[in-house]
Amino acid sequence: MKTLVHITAGLGCLLLSTPILAHEPEQIERVIINGRADSLLDIANAASEGYVGRDHFEYRPLLRPGELLETVPGLIATQHSGNGKANQYFLRGFNLDHGTDFATFVDGVPINLPTHAHGQGYTDINFLIPELVERIHFRKGPYYADLGDFSSVGAVDMKYSRSLNHSLADVEGGMYGYARGLFISSPAVGPGNLLYAAEYQHDNGPWELPSNYNKANGVVSYNQGDDDSGFSATAMGYFGRWNSTDQIPRRAVEEGRIGRFGNIDDSDGGESKRFSLSAEWHRDTEDGHTQVLVYGVYYDLDLYSNFTYFLDDPVNGDQFQQFDQRGYGGLMAHHTWDHELFGLTSATTAGLQVRGDAIQVELNHTRRREFLETTRADDVGEVYVSPYVQNQTRWTDWIRSEVGVRLDNYHFGVQSELPEDTGNVGASIVSPKGSVVFGPWANTEINLSAGLGFHSNDARGVTSQIDPADPLVRTTGAETGVRTLWVKGLQSTLTFWWLQSDSELVFIGDAGNTEPTRPSERYGVEFANYYTPIPWLTFDLDYAWSHARYQDVVPGEGNFIPGAIENVLSAGVTVHDVPSLGGFFSSLRLRYFGPRPLVENDEFRSDGTAIVNLQAGYRFNARWKLTVDVFNLFNTKGDDITYYYTSRLPGEPDAGVDDYHFHPVEPIQVRAGISAQF
Repeated sequence: MKTLVHITAGLGCLLLSTPILAHEPEQIERVIINGRADSLLDIANAASEGYVGRDHFEYRPLLRPGELLETVPGLIATQHSGNGKANQYFLRGFNLDHGTDFATFVDGVPINLPTHAHGQGYTDINFLIPELVERIHFRKGPYYADLGDFSSVGAVDMKYSRSLNHSLADVEGGMYGYARGLFISSPAVGPGNLLYAAEYQHDNGPWELPSNYNKANGVVSYNQGDDDSGFSATAMGYFGRWNSTDQIPRRAVEEGRIGRFGNIDDSDGGESKRFSLSAEWHRDTEDGHTQVLVYGVYYDLDLYSNFTYFLDDPVNGDQFQQFDQRGYGGLMAHHTWDHELFGLTSATTAGLQVRGDAIQVELNHTRRREFLETTRADDVGEVYVSPYVQNQTRWTDWIRSEVGVRLDNYHFGVQSELPEDTGNVGASIVSPKGSVVFGPWANTEINLSAGLGFHSNDARGVTSQIDPADPLVRTTGAETGVRTLWVKGLQSTLTFWWLQSDSELVFIGDAGNTEPTRPSERYGVEFANYYTPIPWLTFDLDYAWSHARYQDVVPGEGNFIPGAIENVLSAGVTVHDVPSLGGFFSSLRLRYFGPRPLVENDEFRSDGTAIVNLQAGYRFNARWKLTVDVFNLFNTKGDDITYYYTSRLPGEPDAGVDDYHFHPVEPIQVRAGISAQF
């Protein structure tokens, strides 16, 4: 029997509908894809699309919540500052900074923050509770009509569990003052389920200045129904406060001024808050599927950083405060009709996405967190309205397609103290997209995908009367790949991709101005493998290679893109539920973050960093489980992140010194936890 698959936006569920024929009506069947062990043949429309389920990351040691995204093949999530700050992401030849060009959702609610104080598309997922994540749906490239801003390189939606069949209490402790407590419960209430979770974490890290990271986190949700029809309402709250050890100059360590885990400015740090409310409703009928999501989020960040030390202000130092306070909310809705097209099985989806942000953002010069002067302060309003339509059709037993188009309408409004920085700008962009899938033959499919995408620029750069940035920057991408299950127990995908960006103009929050960059082109290869030869043993191996260059040639400058990732390797072996070993389980993982150019002429490059992490544990019975994580098992002394720029230490020339600046990987450390299910 032929099947047709369409992916519902936001929740990452899969709807498989059998042919709707006038003479033979069929009922809709729903199949939920939970992870990499599930077959995506006849389901995924692009070779690089995939799912990761709890069965894959349940046994994965996580130093920080952001590393959950490293389950996406080829993605690196690293850190150059304090624990409470957003991670820095790398994927497909991009230094994504803190989230630009990588769209992130939790239960369909967008996390990226446009016109943010510290970077366009800032993505802070420190509020994430990994134990609640049921599955992750990742997609790469601008090929999907339901994905718009920030998604040109990729997108990921992390779905929380609607309910658990048990309560969970977890207590953890470890080196460097690490402590964590978590409680989750999911009782039945009336015709539905109530789920609530509370988390507290403290961590000092290995730094000479203890990070004193304190995090309080909570989730409450209520839902009725099932994956076919039902509704849910969710409230989340997060608070974090920390001291930062930012990247440091290599010369300061080599000269003995500071240690490897030392700092130049011991007053850096920050505080962040996030509160959200969301409600989702969905329904299946004989003719199709409807889903509506509404959400509202309050977010607050107060961040103090100093990356150049005494270069700009030899007396007070260069510390700056970035303040971002906003409320944002929106709607994501779509309806899918199952129908015939030329007598063929087909489904058409029409959707609408609306979002508005009301933002207060400031950049201030400070000294040891004391205010000195305001560099820039703005009140920003940003709204988009984006309808889209897409169609999936099965043309033959071995050809199916998905084509779509979206229209993004944006309005940027900025009220600043300076007239030349105040203004209103509107912009629109149309983006067609599509994929064709051939097969399967011998449990193998061939995918072809292409599309136009975009990313928005910071509203402060867009509305500036001096050297304004383009509001919406066009991206163009394509890929072809093979997905195969030909070898029993092995799932492999091989993807060749290409992505071009008309410009990488971004607003530089650290400096308060717009910095233009040139058009760019990237291409690469991804090879992802997941192998389960026997039920209790799993191997995974993902390798990604990327080539990134600016397209325009500038005399005296090279065309390398600083920070563009070139090689990523992730590999692991997991053992669990071995009949002869009782409740023993273990996971050993390798993560390789390859060298990168740090300047346009490639004269200065970062080193590669390889880290091995280990998890081992024992489940005593249905209730009690002991887990031990060892991070950086071989005590690698590599860099978590590396930059090359000019800075000035006391006593150095006024013009400063060009140097490598790095944030070291954390040394070997052990954490242990005991959990109870009841």
